[in-house]
Amino acid sequence: MKRSSLLSAILVCFLYNFTFAQTNTQAWWKQNNLRVIQANLPAYEAATLNPDSLVKDLIDYSANTLIINAGGIMAFYKTKLDFHYINPYMKDDMLAQVVKKCHQHSIKVIVRFDFSRVHESIFKAHPDWCYVSPKNERIINTDMYVVSINAPYVQEKAFKIIEEVIDNFSVDGIFLNMPGYQVNNPYEGKYHGIDQNEYDKKAFAAYSNGLALPTVEDKADPVYQKYLTFKKSTIEDWSERLEKLVKSKSNQIAICTYLDKHVDIIRHESQTNSLPYWPYSASDNVNNAKNSFPEHIISNASIQQISFQSRYNAVEPEEVGIRLYENIANGSGLDISLMGDMRGYEDERNFEVIKKIYAHHKKHEQYFGNYSSIAKIALIAPGAWPSGEPMQEYRGIQMMLKEAHLSFDIIEDAQIASLKEKLQKYKLIILPEITYLKTEAIALLKELSKQGANLIATNRSFFDSPETLQELFGAKIINKDHDGSGFYLSPDNKDLFKRFRQQKMLFWKFNLGLYDLSGADKTYLPILSKGRPGPPEIIGGHDPTNYYAMGVKQNPKSKNIILPINLGKLYYLHGYEQHKNILLDIIDYVYSENGQIVQTDAPERIEVILQEYRKNTANSTTQKHSDGLILHLVNLTGFSGNTYFKALPVYKTNFKIKTDFMPSRVFSLNTNTPIPFNWKDGFISFKINKIGDFEGIVVNR
Repeated sequence: MKRSSLLSAILVCFLYNFTFAQTNTQAWWKQNNLRVIQANLPAYEAATLNPDSLVKDLIDYSANTLIINAGGIMAFYKTKLDFHYINPYMKDDMLAQVVKKCHQHSIKVIVRFDFSRVHESIFKAHPDWCYVSPKNERIINTDMYVVSINAPYVQEKAFKIIEEVIDNFSVDGIFLNMPGYQVNNPYEGKYHGIDQNEYDKKAFAAYSNGLALPTVEDKADPVYQKYLTFKKSTIEDWSERLEKLVKSKSNQIAICTYLDKHVDIIRHESQTNSLPYWPYSASDNVNNAKNSFPEHIISNASIQQISFQSRYNAVEPEEVGIRLYENIANGSGLDISLMGDMRGYEDERNFEVIKKIYAHHKKHEQYFGNYSSIAKIALIAPGAWPSGEPMQEYRGIQMMLKEAHLSFDIIEDAQIASLKEKLQKYKLIILPEITYLKTEAIALLKELSKQGANLIATNRSFFDSPETLQELFGAKIINKDHDGSGFYLSPDNKDLFKRFRQQKMLFWKFNLGLYDLSGADKTYLPILSKGRPGPPEIIGGHDPTNYYAMGVKQNPKSKNIILPINLGKLYYLHGYEQHKNILLDIIDYVYSENGQIVQTDAPERIEVILQEYRKNTANSTTQKHSDGLILHLVNLTGFSGNTYFKALPVYKTNFKIKTDFMPSRVFSLNTNTPIPFNWKDGFISFKINKIGDFEGIVVNR
């Protein structure tokens, strides 16, 4: 063969192999084994940050991904853009050195942008770029001004800043902090109102055929509902443009933020801002995002600080441990957000916990992050970031399920219509105060009900759709906002309410809706009226009101239950088991088989999460069959309600788990020791001698 022909053949072969490798290279984040540490740098720390010590700490803590500041509020590099304020403490080569040294140790670097604010020097030059409240006020933090998403800074300049960073630094990803519309000053806990910037007014008028921008958030107002769709549309449009820009540079650059469209990694946060504390924060966040957006990787950050006002004081080490273990158990990687880097840190109490759990994840990562749910219950969440009474109702129901060791998946209400195939697998769907559903979502719920899915809806669910209440539950609202203080419920039907052998009356508080349930097939829980208040000599009364707190609509293949009462909120805030037992008895009534999936005598404060797993290795990402089951146990016994103490060890705990295979081996991840077991009639039984902070039990096929 001539030399020229040989060279041509070699070149063709090289190009073919290169192209094949390029098209078959999986994006680096897809393996879902992230161990993230975010160095949220205050401006002044850019002057003292040492790239070598930063990388050494990342290695010592088994981190494989760093998030670090790049631009937006201020540039942490020598920008050439005159609308990009430069950090006055910045060292010219700091960011370049960090990226270079991280890559030398196979650590990915995601750079952080925050386009929610601009420095006052930018504001003075372009005040029209910034937020204006209905009262003509600005949102200001010291010398930083909140911007308007529809103004040129976000719509044009932000893209130039991102492009400059990507072109000058070989970054592995970009993280967008605080994307979208800003109406709050979270750093001061103040709400300011819908942005009235002229660019927003013009954009909304164009979108809505001339409607005026609303000034009040009122879900009952059709103009506000139009504004909500406008916000969603503009955010998704911006995100799509960003995705096109980033992927035009490289498909190996991840987009990470709190949104769900046009991103690769959905980030969420576990943080402690209010009472009562929520020990299931990480489970809640990851379970919700993972099941609502199954095509995405989820990274739930444990926020180190107690609050925005107290950034230099960390939450308790035990709380951080629970968050990180819950991340693992629910299928996320690990993620810690710190103020600055780890050197000279103001509160280092969590560092040993972080180091221990990150090392545990690294050692056993083949067993994490590649899960399929075994749950037959779906809990519908009122959004990705629930708040107010819907949040309380939702969390209370979640607590009941957790403490009863029932397996369930969380699905965001806005995603119902797009997850038909997934929702068809559930035998029970629980809707805690779920309102304002899309027409398509309501239609799907009706279809699922006919196919055999049982529905349980609580409090004001579907109040905005009277025809749905009537069709699904045979219910009609008389008074949906009725104060239940002083009233009682009577669990008089002991065939259904088996947990109430010793009780005839259950106290009530908060909302106790009065509904006409004449369209239901059965009614339970008679509502007893307020009695006579006063000293013991005169109390009593509590006569039947002829209203009921539970209605049952019987379908050929399922039951639909309406509970127009604040059942979840009452348990979330007061924690009386009698209110949890109402739900547990109802679940037994409509779907008793769910309790057979995991049976255990573990205490209620042992969080039990069972997953079907596939080994998570570079070569197994397309594997279809499972390698077995993994049982995660997170010990919350140290949580007292307003304090996190060290968890108490739990000894000799029995488990019986439904399996469709005879296991070949059962062992503890913590100790790598085998666990004796029995398998009979599709159930495996075994005993765990000791549960410390966390345990992972692998049941191999």
